[in-house]
Amino acid sequence: MRSLIINGGSTISGTVTVGGNKNAVLPMIAACLLTPEKVIMHNVPQISDVDIMLETLKLLGAEVDRNGNDVTICCAKIKHNTIPKDLCSALRTSILFAGPLAARTGGAKIYPPGGDVIGRRRLDAHFYGLRKLGVTVNNEGTPYVFEQKTKSIHGADLFLDEASVTATEHIMTLAAAAKGKTIIRNAASEPHIRQLGEMLMAMGAKIEGLDSNTITIEGNPALHGAEVTVESDHIEVASFLALAAATKCGLTIKGNFKTRDYWMTRRMFERLGIKFKLNPGIIEIPPRQKMKILPDFGNAIPQIADGPWPQFPSDMMSCMIVCATQAKGTVLFFEKMFESRIYFVDRLISMGANAVVCDPHRVVITGPVKLRAIEMSSPDIRAGMAMVIAAICAKGKSVIHNADIIFRGYENICEKLTSIGVDVTCVTSKIK
Repeated sequence: MRSLIINGGSTISGTVTVGGNKNAVLPMIAACLLTPEKVIMHNVPQISDVDIMLETLKLLGAEVDRNGNDVTICCAKIKHNTIPKDLCSALRTSILFAGPLAARTGGAKIYPPGGDVIGRRRLDAHFYGLRKLGVTVNNEGTPYVFEQKTKSIHGADLFLDEASVTATEHIMTLAAAAKGKTIIRNAASEPHIRQLGEMLMAMGAKIEGLDSNTITIEGNPALHGAEVTVESDHIEVASFLALAAATKCGLTIKGNFKTRDYWMTRRMFERLGIKFKLNPGIIEIPPRQKMKILPDFGNAIPQIADGPWPQFPSDMMSCMIVCATQAKGTVLFFEKMFESRIYFVDRLISMGANAVVCDPHRVVITGPVKLRAIEMSSPDIRAGMAMVIAAICAKGKSVIHNADIIFRGYENICEKLTSIGVDVTCVTSKIK
């Protein structure tokens, strides 16, 4: 296990370039199973979750060549369709191999997926979609067994009972290789789903309705290779915006991104009195802004709530909570999607935050407060980054254990933080 040691109080400045979108590239890697031809991917983030997905592909028989942020994948010779338990339990997106493996080899055996412990994360929508497309699912025991029940995967008309991101990605991937038309209603519409859809179209599928809640896919059982570039991670961008705002420092953020993916993020920062310049591929947040929470009409306490895209992303909630501890006023955060996301706030309270945890989904933050350095442990990727921001704001030396979980989602995070003035050291830890 690695730990981060952060000496707070640094003055932040400079430019940071964010990495590729973690939540886009993971399903894109799984989709490479659909073709025996080469798929070339650029701007692939160097994070541990990507390493595990690529390791899984190699175990199945794929050829994987990585050169920095460029990855070439060739699935011409898939020899296995069972994924070991340790790889499945390492991350959530291991389930995304089920559909492509069933389409390619006729079946798959996959153990329950792991990932961050932020609350219940249902697999029902995955099983529903795969069954509708012609894959039988035996999930009574482990490993889960997936098999084609007909000679070919076929299109279907589906309505998801929840706008699940990974289920939408999974069904869309399988439908791209199916015969006929598939319609996914109540689909998720996050930017990473759009990127996956664009890759599948480059491979030969026809897809309409990306960025909407109804996606139509005309499948192509003979998908071919493609070359794609992964867009920048909008959650990493927002995390650095929260860091700059909380420390009242200026920062320039660069990457391969579209402005439309940041409209809601900008709106939420405006509610804390923070403004930034938003242009394609570059965001500039000025220093020394006076953070003041803007009350709702009638001087009511405002609420920042998450929800399915294009609402405020759940993955940004933790960093935004830390940011609010440095703003003048009171705000209610309502985490609607995961019942364990708010649990990390007890670390902030130990640091001196004025926070009232109402229930597993809601917390009231009043600021500003002077945070103090403590020793703590990261429970999940986004809470870990939030703790990094809190430690940078605090006076003294903070230690964040279980930092490996942060590296799952943030590429070269220590190097990026050091480049903009943060006093951070990564050490191997034997504690917990």
